[in-house]
Amino acid sequence: MKSLSTPTEETQAAGSIINPSMPVQRVASVDVYRGLVMFLMMAEVLALSRVSKALPDNAFWEFIAFNQSHVEWIWLSLHDLIQPSFTFLVGVVLPFSILSRKNRGASHASILGHTIKRSLILVFLGIFLRSINSEKTYFTFEDTLTQIGLGYTFLVVLSFYSQRIQISGLLVILIGYWLAFVLYPLPGASFDYAVAGMNATWEHNLTGFAAHWNKNTNLAWAFDQWFLNLFPREEVFRFNRGGYATLSFIPTLGTMILGLLAGNALNSSITAKKKLNYFIIMGLGLVSLGILLHITQVNPIVKRIWTPAWTIFSGGICFLFLAFFYRVIDVANNKKGAFFLTVIGVNSIAAYVIADGGIKDFLSDSLYIHFGRNFDQVFGAPFATLVSGGLVLLLEWLILYWMYKKKIFIKI
Repeated sequence: MKSLSTPTEETQAAGSIINPSMPVQRVASVDVYRGLVMFLMMAEVLALSRVSKALPDNAFWEFIAFNQSHVEWIWLSLHDLIQPSFTFLVGVVLPFSILSRKNRGASHASILGHTIKRSLILVFLGIFLRSINSEKTYFTFEDTLTQIGLGYTFLVVLSFYSQRIQISGLLVILIGYWLAFVLYPLPGASFDYAVAGMNATWEHNLTGFAAHWNKNTNLAWAFDQWFLNLFPREEVFRFNRGGYATLSFIPTLGTMILGLLAGNALNSSITAKKKLNYFIIMGLGLVSLGILLHITQVNPIVKRIWTPAWTIFSGGICFLFLAFFYRVIDVANNKKGAFFLTVIGVNSIAAYVIADGGIKDFLSDSLYIHFGRNFDQVFGAPFATLVSGGLVLLLEWLILYWMYKKKIFIKI
């Protein structure tokens, strides 16, 4: 990781690139969209579920808390859109990153070498952050950074080819991954669900053809029972309690390819109106297709194992988010009003480490040390986490603001 005096390549973008030799400019909407995504992740410190539990009959807080948590299996909440949005934006900015490096004289070979190094750093950073509270290195590959790292090199290689090849690659990934799950046998009558940490009567179990994508009884679970036990562990891996899986990096690559297609449009000479229409049409089309696959049981929408239907459905939502921010921020030129999110978005790796590392715990502990154990009771016990978490969130943003003013941007 490096500390730079200029924004990262990922945050460098252009609304319309006609001459490849011209400097790469910024698309502010990408920074703002990424800023919103990282803000939602950082806002976990508010612990809205605790407020909801303290006010059990309050429908408002129940709704808010639901959208700050992951759904048990099918469908989604707002919180479930953090990872696909972050992943989608990796693809969006890639054409600009490649263009920036080519403008500095980089060849395909040097770009590929840099990409492999970046991929490894992302994987190891993900493992490091997950190991913070462990007795030994916790080898896991299902979190956001490792999933991106595992697929990033393939994404860059695809970016060297035509959009037709990119779309073909997307179809091969989604259809092939779907078929692999279909061909994996369903649990038999004698299957011991306890081995998979499951209950045969779990209310979220899918039936019929969709059962191929049930929690911890699928192809990805079987792969991890072999793969994760190749690494030194505190105990033998049997299952992931959340159902997350290493192989999800394959359809996650599909999400990045969808972002790449969006980035190709941004990095073109077509008018802003045509770009906006493209984002909207793609968004609505993908959302509709994902829902169709879900309701027909061809493939359920499950974020935790990143089903192909989830790739399509969430990718469509990402296109619509991009359309909204592009229209409001770039087309209508409302950049100043989004400064709060921009500060976060231009330093997304720093924001990720702050939100997912030990910094938030350090800040929280410091507040209680200096203000006393009951300072968070100012609005009553039900809202304690809003007070303490809100102050931590403010301090995290001020750290990012200080970095922004000092022109310190973290690059991998």
